[in-house]
Amino acid sequence: MNFLSLFVLIPTLTMGGLFLSKNLQQIRVAVATGASLLLALAVGLVFAYLGERGAGNTAEMLFTASTVWYAPLNIHYSVGVDGISVAMLLLSAVIVFTGTFASWKMDFLQKEYFLWFNLLAIGVFGFFISVDLFTMFMFYEVALIPMYLLIGVWGSGKKEYAAMKLTLMLMGGSALLLVGILGIYFHSSTTGAFTMNLQEIARAHAMPESLQRWFFPLVFIGFGVLGALFPFHTWSPDGHASAPTAVSMLHAGVLMKLGGYGCFRVAIYLMPEAAKELSWIFIILTGISVVYGAYSAIVQTDLKYINAYSSVSHCGLVLFAILMLNQTAMTGAVMQMLSHGLMTALFFALIGMIYGRTHTRDIREMGGLMKIMPYLGVCYVIAGLASLGLPGLSGFVAEMTVFVGAFQETDTFHRVFTIIACTSIVITAVYILRVVGKLLYGSVVNEHHYALTDANWYERFSTIILIAAIAGIGLAPLWLSDMIRASLGSVLAALQ
Repeated sequence: MNFLSLFVLIPTLTMGGLFLSKNLQQIRVAVATGASLLLALAVGLVFAYLGERGAGNTAEMLFTASTVWYAPLNIHYSVGVDGISVAMLLLSAVIVFTGTFASWKMDFLQKEYFLWFNLLAIGVFGFFISVDLFTMFMFYEVALIPMYLLIGVWGSGKKEYAAMKLTLMLMGGSALLLVGILGIYFHSSTTGAFTMNLQEIARAHAMPESLQRWFFPLVFIGFGVLGALFPFHTWSPDGHASAPTAVSMLHAGVLMKLGGYGCFRVAIYLMPEAAKELSWIFIILTGISVVYGAYSAIVQTDLKYINAYSSVSHCGLVLFAILMLNQTAMTGAVMQMLSHGLMTALFFALIGMIYGRTHTRDIREMGGLMKIMPYLGVCYVIAGLASLGLPGLSGFVAEMTVFVGAFQETDTFHRVFTIIACTSIVITAVYILRVVGKLLYGSVVNEHHYALTDANWYERFSTIILIAAIAGIGLAPLWLSDMIRASLGSVLAALQ
């Protein structure tokens, strides 16, 4: 068995362990063991990948394997990774690991919660290792389905409404995506030997440009719905606000990245002519996402809604950079996915910890928390500084790479929208500093907050890992950016 399949097998075995668990202690041992193995596997994959590249292996995808699933349609279980996939797998493993400890005190239907949580992880990991369109779409659906129950059962607030809205909008996007995938499949060859393999489709380059104009928007919007593409983003704030802490972490930190990754790996890579011709339409939409999301965050008073609209802005920046269709901007897009995934997971973890103590997310009802819970306060400041792009943290590296790449396009249209997108930096600073000042400093609004406690060991453990990853990317980004940049060759060649 190809070792990449362990990314799917480990959470599957974790689910088996959960079925056999008889008490809370056994449940915690099962999920902590599974999450730890996934993180170790992801770290090992990074070293193995860099070792292969260092030894001179220039193959587009490494550690590939393929098994026939359904011969009549030439569908295979095909796996493989490049530098971008490796980066996303590492991100996913970190978020699953820290999310597990953020849910350590889950006190309602613990076994069922972690079963659905691990099913979501199976979909995410399977999606990132797939190089077959059918396999990728299958894991994509597996990742979406658990969200309804995780929000609808274990969420808070308008959880049923949020869960239904999220499910309907994402399934609508999936319907568009399925039509687009079928269009790609039935035009994957000029000889009638149709294939679902991404590399074979790209090499054949069989789809006429006239048809690419039809199928490119379907695929880009289908994936873009999950990436909070304007105006299909409205499910995201409600979903984030109602989801339990670890689900918000995985939802914003990883699940939304499936949208950006899919737009890059399928829409851009397989339909390059349409991407060049129609990218301007989606640049307008993503530019609106970037600015609209940031402005919307300013007027919110609920901590989760603030971070949710911030995610709309930052994920919009990912799609915006991908559509620039050059190496620097695309590298920045992947760096932004990693940066946003880590810092938004940290934000949602901290918001959950604060809510668990204060029982409110309304910033108007909080104040002076830095003196009461200094550890959580310092962590929130670090997350905020990463979000607004402080040098030395991941947000600065990612956004600088995005904007430098965007400015490489010298025509007036691209330059104007790049400047518009750059204004989000100022807007982000406004709402981040406003929230930090209101939440952590000043006088204590509620005298009952004086009795609150600071972070527990498992909360400190998860936040330290996320902060270390954010600082690590910010202080030593070259190995990561070089790994990503080296994996863009086939896409850039298709765009020539």
